[in-house]
Amino acid sequence: MATVQLKNVKKIYDNKVTAVHSFNLEIADKEFIVLVGPSGCGKSTTLRMVAGLEEISEGELLIDGNVMNDVEPKDRDIAMVFQSYALYPHMTVYENMAFSLKLKKVPKEEIDKKVREAAAILDITQYLERKPKALSGGQRQRVAIGRAIVRNPKVFLMDEPLSNLDAKLRNQMRAEIIKLRQRIDTTFIYVTHDQTEAMTLGDRIVIMKDGYIMQIGTPQEVFEHPANVFVAGFIGMPQMNFFDDAELIQEGGETKVKIQDAVMELPEDKQKALAGRTGKVVVGIRPAHIHLADQAEAHTVSGIVDVSEMMGSEIHLHVNAKGKDIVLVLATTELPAAWRGGIPYGTEIHFTFPGDLIHIFDPETENNLL
Repeated sequence: MATVQLKNVKKIYDNKVTAVHSFNLEIADKEFIVLVGPSGCGKSTTLRMVAGLEEISEGELLIDGNVMNDVEPKDRDIAMVFQSYALYPHMTVYENMAFSLKLKKVPKEEIDKKVREAAAILDITQYLERKPKALSGGQRQRVAIGRAIVRNPKVFLMDEPLSNLDAKLRNQMRAEIIKLRQRIDTTFIYVTHDQTEAMTLGDRIVIMKDGYIMQIGTPQEVFEHPANVFVAGFIGMPQMNFFDDAELIQEGGETKVKIQDAVMELPEDKQKALAGRTGKVVVGIRPAHIHLADQAEAHTVSGIVDVSEMMGSEIHLHVNAKGKDIVLVLATTELPAAWRGGIPYGTEIHFTFPGDLIHIFDPETENNLL
């Protein structure tokens, strides 16, 4: 059992700067939680407070119902994997992994068993007698993870463990962490600024900005129902398009949305949520949810192609629509043959998107109105 609770946790530094504001989170046993956000949002500080490497200024941290605020890091039964691997260069892989167990005076036979089991899980058995300098970045990170596994901690903390790796290796290691999570029953708290890692790894994601929690939810929830403009723009690649000059109008007894010269119909549930509201709004639409139209119509937006990026099975199209850069993601199989290698600069195109995939935000609060 390893539940983790953070109750109104704050971090205030000596210079009176608040790095984390009233952080509230309940993590279930064996849950994989990802803290994600831009640099400086407080996610690593939060993780370090859980680890005991940063003092908690206000609030409570509980592990399995026990308050941990004043408990030494070594007594919290947690293990942490750092971005920088933090391996001892003069020790072999085996010695690095066994070190914490030796300090605890665990019997040699048990140490050997645990180290070899962890090495097998991570596929690093063949490197046990090597020194860290003889390993690649990905192999070193596996050793760092292995060193944490052997301790069989209640809570596994990972602070941007893949950010030092190249893109291909990062993808491989991400898959390894998913496999690892299935093999070892423990609670994970994982910090990253990479939203792809957050979406693929987390049972739930905590999105942070400037020390505040913006939204907590499953990857699907935060993608399909972002709480505000920040979350909508942060989650999803390429990022969501925003029309900040959109307007809600009443037409024929229905609530519709006007975007530039286009008037889009909304499904009943969205009309109900907006309850006859009118006036300025911010409309968001994901690049993959936009479709090309054959000609200009009452429900289409028009624009001029600026950049056409060929990505293999799809094209990322940057379109200038009345001065706004709108990105479309189009499957090449759905394009005319002449456009499958890219759409020429200066081409006028018309596009639209379904009302049920539109996100509508309050221009003042930036909160999702739906």
